[in-house]
Amino acid sequence: MTASFLQILMFLLIGIAIIVLLTAKFKVHAFFALLLACFIVGIGVGLPVSDVITISKDGFGNIMKSLGLIIILGTTLGIILDHSGSTKVMANYILKKTGERNSSLAMSITGFIVGLPIFCDSGYIVLSGLTRSFARRAGISITIISVSLATSLYAVHCMVPPHPGVSAAAGIIGVDLGKLIIYGIVIAIPATISGYLWANFAGKNTITSTENENVFVEDENKNLPSVLGSFLPVIIPVFLIAFRSFIQFQKKSDTGWRHLFNITGDPVIALSIGIFIAFICYHGWNKNDVAILLKDAAEKAGGILVIIGAGGAFGAVLSATKIGQQFSQSLPLGSLGILFPFLLTFILKTAQGSSTVAIITAASILQPLLPALGLTSDQGHLLCVLSMGAGSMMISHTNDAYFWVISKFSGLEMNTMLKVYSIATLLMGITAFTMVYILSLFI
Repeated sequence: MTASFLQILMFLLIGIAIIVLLTAKFKVHAFFALLLACFIVGIGVGLPVSDVITISKDGFGNIMKSLGLIIILGTTLGIILDHSGSTKVMANYILKKTGERNSSLAMSITGFIVGLPIFCDSGYIVLSGLTRSFARRAGISITIISVSLATSLYAVHCMVPPHPGVSAAAGIIGVDLGKLIIYGIVIAIPATISGYLWANFAGKNTITSTENENVFVEDENKNLPSVLGSFLPVIIPVFLIAFRSFIQFQKKSDTGWRHLFNITGDPVIALSIGIFIAFICYHGWNKNDVAILLKDAAEKAGGILVIIGAGGAFGAVLSATKIGQQFSQSLPLGSLGILFPFLLTFILKTAQGSSTVAIITAASILQPLLPALGLTSDQGHLLCVLSMGAGSMMISHTNDAYFWVISKFSGLEMNTMLKVYSIATLLMGITAFTMVYILSLFI
């Protein structure tokens, strides 16, 4: 195959257009859109159909090997914490510490912590009743509370594994998940702060009355886990994964305790430990609950995994087209560096709505372009994924399912959502990328 640069570029743009059109306009599942793009791009640049099939299978299998268990276990942990009431326990504990006058801050902190294992849409649905309760008790706008929660959940969802988009990007680009968790949290914090500050600024003149809302009332008879038992399933896995990366960075001899943390800090083992802790800290289980929860977790993870697998297949096909070599010879990508991953993901996110699809598609395109961008080192790979995470934040608007989850469960009107939430995601993405750029100056 000797496709020209213009031929590769044309079919790449066609492939991207197909993904955006099918997922955004026709609501086709992203798996089928990505798979179709594999064949359109592969055949379009001259690859034999049999090669496209083989390459797609290999790409699908490789990404499943690296991420399959992590996504399933992360999804399971989130569903268990939701069912057990741990998320509400954490929220109420944080509110007690911050005080009712700082209810929006309490919701922002809660969203950040709860969002580590729980997907943003699920986390918002679980905690949406508390937003009404907190707003009523504090006498402040439901908009401020809702957007403070929504943006903190969103920041973690876009930047920190085991969330599917950034995890898939790490698998495609080749980034250590432990390091990505550490730096992803570091970048997500200022992004969350920017969203929180904008929510408090832009939301103060919106509706403040919550008298007609259904206020969440905790079931006092429910056997909720303790505060410590609610936090530990989240904190322990994050600590184990991060600490494993820290001791590997030191590159010292493998003593007994270092070997132990190397094992327990593997993301699969760490998440399994988190699930075990979540199970033993909640005493209201019955065998039917457990069976249903595990079934739901597997089914929900399956829907995510097929998208990630198709993204891996698309990336493998793009790599086989020698797109990196062609682009490096024809475009001055070296001068763009981490800006290009950010802009590409930003455009894809804004166009088709899903942060997960945007970052997976961008990672598939970027993987063969890393040498041309000057991002071949481990640090370069890390910065590339962080830049894509920042780009996947912006802009969340009417084509994003999460946008409608927030609107529906908080009762916010369209104009308010666009003015407060959508602009918040724009500011968050810019803030996150600024932090990534500053980080690039030191690593």
